[in-house]
Amino acid sequence: MRFLALGDSYTIGESVAAPERWCAQLARMLRENGSALDDPQIIATTGWTTDELNAAIDRAKPQGAYDLVSLLIGVNNQYRGRDLANYRQEFAALLQRAIAFAGGRPARVIVLSIPDWGVTPFAAGRDRAKIAAEIDAFNAVNREETSRAGALYVDITPGSRGAASDAALIASDGLHPSGKMYGEWARRALPAARKALQGKIE
Repeated sequence: MRFLALGDSYTIGESVAAPERWCAQLARMLRENGSALDDPQIIATTGWTTDELNAAIDRAKPQGAYDLVSLLIGVNNQYRGRDLANYRQEFAALLQRAIAFAGGRPARVIVLSIPDWGVTPFAAGRDRAKIAAEIDAFNAVNREETSRAGALYVDITPGSRGAASDAALIASDGLHPSGKMYGEWARRALPAARKALQGKIE
């Protein structure tokens, strides 16, 4: 079975080895659970916003249908100060593209919430409470759009905030997640991914 992973630095796994990416770890977990799933085809680059991911998909021209599609995007919209209305419009369009890549089956699409980079060493000296509030607002939008579309939602944000007290969850660059945190994301996404692949949700 085929897996397409769409996103930004959190999907390409900035500062970790390729096998430690959350989507690569998820694929291994699914194989261990008996799903014959290939390693993910990834369209993701550090720094991408929603419009940049959309343009990259145009360039990559992925050929569906995929059995599983993941979408994690929006942190750079927040970081660059873009507004929520713009994010909602562009995220909803990306979600519809993801569903199309899944053969028009929203139940084969999993959306991950945006993690909170405000707890990382990189954010020292910044307004961490403001970052957290903005991340929560962006996640409220992507959760609503995911529910409206009938796709599956995985909330990784509370776990990401554990990095405030556990340095092992942060990569050496002081900003991005470590392989350990990506493993936690994969474990949290596993039940939704298993449902998607088993076709239990229409």
